[in-house]
Amino acid sequence: MSAELDHIWARVQSELAAAVDEPTYRIWLEPLRPQELTAGSLTLEASPHACGWVRERFGRLLQTCVTASLGESVSVAIVEAQGQGSRSPASPNQMPPEGERPFSGPLGNPRYTFDQFVIGDSNRLAHAASLTVAELPGGAYNPLFICGPPGVGKTHLMNSIASLLVEHNPGLILRAATGESFTNEFRLALGDGQMDSFKMRFRQLDVLLIDDVQFFERKAKTEEEFFHTFNALHEAGAQIVLTSDRPPRDLQALEDRLRERFNAGLVADIGPPDYGTRLAILRKRALQDRIELADEQVLELIAARITVNVRALEGALIRAVAYSSLTGRPLAADLATEVLDGLYPQANRPPRSVLQIQVMACKHFGLTSDELLSSSRTARIAWPRQVAMYLARELTDESLPVIGRQFGGRDHTTVLHAWRRTTKRLATDTTSRVAVDNLRALLEDPDS
Repeated sequence: MSAELDHIWARVQSELAAAVDEPTYRIWLEPLRPQELTAGSLTLEASPHACGWVRERFGRLLQTCVTASLGESVSVAIVEAQGQGSRSPASPNQMPPEGERPFSGPLGNPRYTFDQFVIGDSNRLAHAASLTVAELPGGAYNPLFICGPPGVGKTHLMNSIASLLVEHNPGLILRAATGESFTNEFRLALGDGQMDSFKMRFRQLDVLLIDDVQFFERKAKTEEEFFHTFNALHEAGAQIVLTSDRPPRDLQALEDRLRERFNAGLVADIGPPDYGTRLAILRKRALQDRIELADEQVLELIAARITVNVRALEGALIRAVAYSSLTGRPLAADLATEVLDGLYPQANRPPRSVLQIQVMACKHFGLTSDELLSSSRTARIAWPRQVAMYLARELTDESLPVIGRQFGGRDHTTVLHAWRRTTKRLATDTTSRVAVDNLRALLEDPDS
């Protein structure tokens, strides 16, 4: 690089660093190298696996920053750096069998992409981490461990990572499996004396995605093999993505050394979606499937009634659509209510009152009513109060001002703030989420 080009590129880098956040600059833009500057054109080199992504996502930004630095309009061309090939961590000269490379598609559902994933407070961290891993495999969070109860979007995110990697990094060698399929393949290979072939399939990769790793519990030989597979991939710089229904520390039947490795990267927790997220999911599904609704209240009813997980939520919508089609009735509120009453008859009960929620919260957290409604901001009292306000908004039909008045005459903005704080905490703190889920279960139990 000439001194003049070096100087010009330094100015461009300053513009780029100021235009994007630090991780984006470090991951995608800092590695770029200027190759040639001619009259009206600047050619930049990018690594082969990142070239297309940088051109598509940052082409316009690069054009703007180069023009700002040079004071004149200059076109920017991004080309692959010569002499760099796609990395194969285990052995560049020994590729897996043709049927194993590259990954031919997502884990099984073409709907599961980042575009179709609805972001809410309960899944924001997991979504952001998954997108980062898909943009820079092996360079950000490794391993990425996504955990949460069934049906909240773990497999959707894993599919999304795979789909984006295949789209923008076709040279990467990627393999996705479930904990059960990994175990079955291992046992079959062990019995048939085909362990070398098994190791080639799972260790000569750029990216490994394993869904439901809790399946490895109490399977000593499978744990041992996955431990060595994990080490081989991690030491080679390959990206590892895992999902589980529990965080690593709760997988007590796994060996300590395996749990320690799961904890070594980023553990991203996903909780059940709140009402707003549930409604957004239903709206996106209805738009995608071109479902004709007689009125919007259909989706609102389903979102309000189905709080378990996304799978149950979409299942209720599908059942309502099928019932409408079979009976010839319009998909309206009365039909949705009939379907929901058949699916969840236990939900046909009078809603809890704010007072009942306050009483149960006091009992659950060991407070008096005076303490809960007091002006004290100590952690012992503030957190239970926020939880009670959160549940009052989630489980009653009262407006925010009405809820606020019943909490010692507080303003509606205080209730909204408490709801947001609680939602955010539940998305990142498993202990708090379990405590609130237990309280919610007591409140939703008609016999309590």
